[in-house]
Amino acid sequence: MDELTTEPGAYLLIIDLDAMLSLDVPKGAGAALPPGRYGYCGSAYGPGGIRARVARHRRRTKTMRWHIDRLTAAGRVVAVRAEPGGDECALMARLRALPGVTIPIPGFGSTDCRHCPAHLVGLPANFSLPVRA
Repeated sequence: MDELTTEPGAYLLIIDLDAMLSLDVPKGAGAALPPGRYGYCGSAYGPGGIRARVARHRRRTKTMRWHIDRLTAAGRVVAVRAEPGGDECALMARLRALPGVTIPIPGFGSTDCRHCPAHLVGLPANFSLPVRA
């Protein structure tokens, strides 16, 4: 956690979910996520930057403010990729281009985005973050 920057930017959370999670989200009322591995692209432009936002996501007890809060409270954040100065939609586009990546719930995490079908993706079980060149 200490290695994460306090700069603003984008981040990717890799989350493992061990049990079915029912969700009440605007575009997917009554939606559910099956157990599996998920990726969430977000942005952090407030105080404390990426480190502060990821720390919030890792807390088990928190006010449920965003769609992702329900998933991070039920699942485990197993990896994080920070992109200082990055853009969550560009990060999402790169993720969606990878083989085996799906959109499990349209609109999840992207209610204020006009470009992306969601900011949550389903990932293959063996997905791991690629090493940067």
